[in-house]
Amino acid sequence: MIIRTAALLLLAMLAGCSTVSGWFSSEKTGKEPAELVEFKQAATFDVRWHQKIGESENYVLQPAVTSDAVYAANAEGELFRLDPVTGKQVWRVDSGFTISAGVGVGEGLVLVGGGKGQLAAFAADGKSLWTTKVSSEVLNVAPVVDGIVVVRTADGRLSGIDATDGSRLWQYEHAVPSLIVRSHAGVAVERGTVFAGLPAGKLTAISLSSGIVIWETVVSLPRGNTELERISDITSSPVLDDEQVCAVAFQGRVACYSLSQGSLLWSRDLSSDKGIQLFHNYLYSTNTSGAVLAMDKSSGSSVWKNDQLFMRQPTVPQVYGDNLVVGDYEGYLHALSREDGSMVARLKTDGSAMLTAPMKFDGGLLVQTQDGGLYSVILH
Repeated sequence: MIIRTAALLLLAMLAGCSTVSGWFSSEKTGKEPAELVEFKQAATFDVRWHQKIGESENYVLQPAVTSDAVYAANAEGELFRLDPVTGKQVWRVDSGFTISAGVGVGEGLVLVGGGKGQLAAFAADGKSLWTTKVSSEVLNVAPVVDGIVVVRTADGRLSGIDATDGSRLWQYEHAVPSLIVRSHAGVAVERGTVFAGLPAGKLTAISLSSGIVIWETVVSLPRGNTELERISDITSSPVLDDEQVCAVAFQGRVACYSLSQGSLLWSRDLSSDKGIQLFHNYLYSTNTSGAVLAMDKSSGSSVWKNDQLFMRQPTVPQVYGDNLVVGDYEGYLHALSREDGSMVARLKTDGSAMLTAPMKFDGGLLVQTQDGGLYSVILH
C-alpha cells in the first residue's frame, strides 16, 4: 500500500541543500497503517455541499474563506470563487502557471503562488491585479495583514510583499542545513510580528513592517549520527495566544515561549510534521506515527493519547465544539472527543489524502482533498 502524502518520495537538489519528504509511507517505514475499527458513533457528519475543483497533485493547497466567498485552487493553475452557501462556481480564472501554494486572502485580495516563484493577486471579482516574482518556488502564502503578505519559498526565505503592487518590502534569510524536510508551513502574524518555524528547529519572531528579527530561539537541536537522523525542522505553523507562542519540530521537541522575549516556558520530546493546535488550556497535535495527543499548555504534560490512526497520516487537529477533527491519507474525516480522545464520528470523502487541516467555515468545516474534492460539512 502506498500512502499519498504531501509530496510523494522526493529527493531534489535545491539552492545548495536537499529536501526530502514522504517519510511516513509504508514503503519507507515497513509499517502498515491501522485498519479502521467500527465504533458506536455519538455524532454524525453531514455534507452540506461538495464541489470538484481539480487535483492539487503533490502541492499542499488550502482553501480560503471570507464573509461572502470560498476560494480554492488546483495545481493546473485554476483559481475558483464559490458561493459559500451552495458551493456553486461564481467564477474561474487561469493564473497561467502551476499553482504550488495558496490560497491567501485579505484586504480584498486573493493570492496564489507558483512553482517558478510567481505570486499573483486577484480582486474579489476575479480581475488580475498584479503578478510578481519571488526568489524560488512558493510553498506558502499567508493571509494579508496590514497591507503585507508574507511568502515562504523553497530556498528557505521569507519575503514581505506589498499587497498593493507586489513589490518586495523585505526578505529574511538564514543558514539552511544540507538536508531539510520540504515544508509548506505557514506563519502566524499577530501584533505586527511574524512568527515562523524554520529548518534546524529554529523559531523566529520578525517585524511585519521591516523584516527585522525581534528574537530567535531553537526549539530542537539536531540529534543522531546521520544527516537523516539529525533533521529537526519545524515543518508546521507556530500557534499562539495572548501570552505564549508554541512550535513543534520533526524528530525533535514541542516547546512554548513567552511572546515578547522568546524565553522558554517549557519543552518536551515530540516529533510531528503536521503541527499543533492551541485552544484554551490545551495543545493538540498529531505525531509522526499518527497518534493524536492532548497536552496541558502550561506544562506540556500529557492529558490523553489516541493511537487508533496509527500511520494514517492524520492532519493537525481542528477544534470543533467539544470535538477535534482530523483528516487522513484515505480521505476520511475523524471526530474525536476533546475530553478523552475517544472516537465520536467518521466520514469518508473521495478516498484521496487530506493534506491540510479542516478549517472552520460557516458553523461547520471546509476540507480539500488531494484529488480536488472540496467539502462543506457539519457535525451533529
